[in-house]
Amino acid sequence: MLAETLAAHLARRGIHYGWVMVGLTFLISVSTASVMGLVGVLILPLKSEFGWTASQIAGPLSLRLALFGITAPFAAAFMARYGVVKVIGFALLLIVSGVALATQMRELWMLWLTWGVMVGLGTGLTALVLGATIANRWFTAQRGLVMGLLTAANATGQLLFLPLAAWLAETIGWRLAVVPATFACCVAWLLMLLLGREFPALLGLAPYGETKVLPLPMRPTGNPFAASLNILAEASGSPVFWMLFGTFFVCGLSTNGLIQNHFIPLCHDLGMEEVAAAGVLAMMGAFDFVGTIGSGWLTDRFDARKLLFMYYGLRGLSLLALPYSDFSFFGLSLFAVFYGLDWIATVPPTVRLATQHFGRDKGPMVFGWAFAAHQLGAAVASTAGAMVRDGSGSYFPAFTAAGIACIIAAFAAIGVRNRKQPAIA
Repeated sequence: MLAETLAAHLARRGIHYGWVMVGLTFLISVSTASVMGLVGVLILPLKSEFGWTASQIAGPLSLRLALFGITAPFAAAFMARYGVVKVIGFALLLIVSGVALATQMRELWMLWLTWGVMVGLGTGLTALVLGATIANRWFTAQRGLVMGLLTAANATGQLLFLPLAAWLAETIGWRLAVVPATFACCVAWLLMLLLGREFPALLGLAPYGETKVLPLPMRPTGNPFAASLNILAEASGSPVFWMLFGTFFVCGLSTNGLIQNHFIPLCHDLGMEEVAAAGVLAMMGAFDFVGTIGSGWLTDRFDARKLLFMYYGLRGLSLLALPYSDFSFFGLSLFAVFYGLDWIATVPPTVRLATQHFGRDKGPMVFGWAFAAHQLGAAVASTAGAMVRDGSGSYFPAFTAAGIACIIAAFAAIGVRNRKQPAIA
C-alpha cells in the first residue's frame, strides 16, 4: 500500500516510480558492495592477529569473488522465478549473517565459510545483474543512464566505506570496522521490503519512456538453474558472447581482483600508511561515480564497441604507468583520477551489447554470464597477485600483466561486428 500511495503522489508531480526503484537499487548496491570492499583493509589486520600469509587469506577472498560472479547468471533466473524483493531479502540476510559470524572467527576455515561462501553468495545475488534487471523492466528511455547510475553505485560502494573502515580497524579493531557497511545493508533491506515492486504494471504504469502499460510476463515455473544454463548454451554460439565474456574477464582481473584487494598492501610495501592508501581508493570511487554515470550517458548515444575500446585501452595504459609513480599521495592521486574515471565504466556498454544482440528478456541473463567471467577474472587476479607478491617480493609484475591484458581486451571489443540497435533498447 505504501508503494501505491507514493507512486500516485509522485505521478501527480510528473515523477515516474521507476526512479524510486533506481534509488532503492542504488542503496542496495552501495551497501552490499561496501561489504565486498571491506577486505582491502582487513588483509593486514588478519595477517597480524592470526599470523596467516597473504596467500592463505587470498584463498577465501578469491572464492568470494568467484561465487560473487558465478551466482550472477543464476540470480537473474531466480529473480524471474521468485521475484526481486524475495531474492534481495534473502541475499541481504545471508550477507549480514556472514559478516556477523566472521567477527567471531578464530580459524582459517571460518574465513572460507563466512567471507568466502556466505558473503560471496549473498553479494552475487545483489550484483550488477540486479541493476540490469531493474533497468530493463522499468526503463526504455534513459536505460543507459540508469545502468550507469547503478553500476557507479556498485563500484563506488566497494570503495566508499574504506577510509572509515581503515580508521576503525587501526584505532579500535577490524571487527568494529565492518559495522557501518552491515548497518547500511539492514536499512536497504527494510526499504526494499516496504517500497520495492517487481514491474511497473503492478502500479498501473508503463515503463519510463513508453505510454502503454505492458502486461505482466508469465512467471517461469521451471528450474531457474536450467533456464540460466539454457541461455548460456544458446548464447555461446555467438562470437559476441565470447567477446563480452573475455573482455569482462579482463575487466574483473584489472579492477576488483587486483586494485581492490592488493592496492593497499602495495602502497604499504612502498611506505604509505594504510589510511592514506584507503583514501586514494576512496578517491578512485568518487571519480568512478562520475565516470560510470558519464559512460551510461555516452552509451545511450554512441557505439558501445568504440566506448569499450577506449575504456580498456586507457585502463591498460594507466596500469602500465603505475610502477613508475613515486607513490606519494599526490602522485597516486593523479593515478586515482585517471584510473577512477575508468574503474567500471565498461558495464553500461557491455549491458547495451548484451541487450542489443540477445534481446530485452535474455539480455540480463547473458550479462549475468559475462559478469561471472568478470568475477572469475577477479578471483584469478586476487590469488595470482598474492602469489606474485609472496614469490617475487613485489606486486609490480601483476599490475603490468593486467595492463597488457586490458590492451588486448580493447582490440577484442572493437573487432566484433556491430548490430543495429532495436527500437526498444
